[in-house]
Amino acid sequence: MFKRIIGTAICFIVSFSVFAQEEDIRLQFLNQYEETLNNITITNAGKTTDYFADENGFFTIKVTPSDSVVISHSGYSNIASSATALKEKKTITLHKDFSWKDLMNPMFYIINGGLWLLLFIVFAETGLFVGFFLPGDSLLFVAGIYSSSLMHEFFKTFGVGHIRNEWIDLLLMTALISLAGVIGNMVGYWFGRRIGPAMYNWKDRFLFKRKYLNDAHDFYEKHGGGAIIFARFLPIIRTFAPIVAGIVQMDRKKFMFYNIVGCVAWVVSMIFAGHFLQIWVRKQFGFELRDHLEMIIIIIVVVTTLPVAWKLLSGKKTKKTTA
Repeated sequence: MFKRIIGTAICFIVSFSVFAQEEDIRLQFLNQYEETLNNITITNAGKTTDYFADENGFFTIKVTPSDSVVISHSGYSNIASSATALKEKKTITLHKDFSWKDLMNPMFYIINGGLWLLLFIVFAETGLFVGFFLPGDSLLFVAGIYSSSLMHEFFKTFGVGHIRNEWIDLLLMTALISLAGVIGNMVGYWFGRRIGPAMYNWKDRFLFKRKYLNDAHDFYEKHGGGAIIFARFLPIIRTFAPIVAGIVQMDRKKFMFYNIVGCVAWVVSMIFAGHFLQIWVRKQFGFELRDHLEMIIIIIVVVTTLPVAWKLLSGKKTKKTTA
C-alpha cells in the first residue's frame, strides 16, 4: 500500500513537472502559395494533438521545449523542428504536395517560374492551341500584386541592380507581357492563315461545316476589330479568336492594330488593378489582398466567364423560341 502511494506520488510529480515545462507558442501556418492553413497536427513529447486556427488565422500550440516538434497536415510534407526554433518564428511554411489543381493556381507559376514563366503563359494562351486552360486573367492580377518581387528576379537574371521604383516595375512588366501577348496572337493568326484555305475544301462533318467558316468570315468583316479586343478579356475565346481571324483571312494590318490595342488594354487593366487595389485595400481596411487570393481568383474567374456563359445560354433560348 505504501509503495503504491509513493509510486503514484512520483508519477504525479513527474507529470506535473512535464506539464509545467509546456509553453504556449502563437504561430501562423501557410503553404508555399501563401494560403493560410486552418488546421494542423502537432506531435510533441510523444503526444499528437490537432489544432485549429482562430479567427485571425493564428494557432496557439502547447510544446515541451526539451523535445522535438513534428508539424503535419494532410497532403503536405512534414516539418520537424525544435520548440526553441519555433519560438523565434511567427510564420511557418508547409509545402503542399503537387496536384493537377495547382496548374489553375496563379501562385504556382509566380513561385516556380517568376516573370519568365508568366511571359510564356501569356504567349501560350493564344500562340499555342493547348493554352486555353491556363489562368491568364488571375495570373496577371496576382502579378500586379507581386510586381516588385517579379521584377527584382528579372533584373537579377541579367546581373543588373534592381531600381526599386513602383512605376518602372509596372511599366516595364506591362511592356514585356504585352509583347508576349501580341506575339502569341500573331502566331495564332499565322497558324489560322496556313490552315484556312485548306479548310474550305473539307467535307461537312458533325463538328465542322463550311457554313460556319462563311459565317465567321462575315462576322470578322463586320466586327473583327471589336472581336479581337474583347476576346482578350474572355478565357478560352482569346485562345481561338486569332486562329479564327487567320482562317477567315482577316486583313493583316487591321488584325495587328486591334491585336496591339486589345493586348495592351488587357495587360494594363489586370496588372494595374492587382497592384493598386492591393495598396488601396491595405490603406483602407488594414489587410492584405494577397492573404485572400483564393477568393479573388474565384471572383475573377466568375466575372470573366459569366459573359460567355450568358451568351451561350441566351443563344440556346433564342434558338428554342425561334423553333
